[in-house]
Amino acid sequence: QVQLVESGGGLVQAGASLRLSCAASGRTFNSGTMGWFRQAPGKERDFVAANNGIADVDYYTDSVKGRFTIAVDNAKNMVSLQMNALKPEDAAVYYCAASGTALVWGIRDPSLYEFWGQGTQVTVSS
Repeated sequence: QVQLVESGGGLVQAGASLRLSCAASGRTFNSGTMGWFRQAPGKERDFVAANNGIADVDYYTDSVKGRFTIAVDNAKNMVSLQMNALKPEDAAVYYCAASGTALVWGIRDPSLYEFWGQGTQVTVSS
């Protein structure tokens, strides 16, 4: 049974940093895709960042480029999201996601990820 378990969310002030971590168990994703999505109240689940495990290429949504960094540790079967210079609009529930496929064109599509964590809340006060 595959499980993704996130940690690291919390309440911070605008401009601060947070680091989210996601530990995978049950299988490895070094030839697949691991990433992060977020969902604010009343909104759809949006793509944040992901790593294509075969090409080892990172993808980001435009609003987080230069502020967020995704990192995959294949030895530990973990993915992290370092979030710097947080803004109030970054507040959401953040979900770790994984796919057994090394996604490219569909890497931003949540429907292509088979496995999901339970989510961790990130709150940013202004």
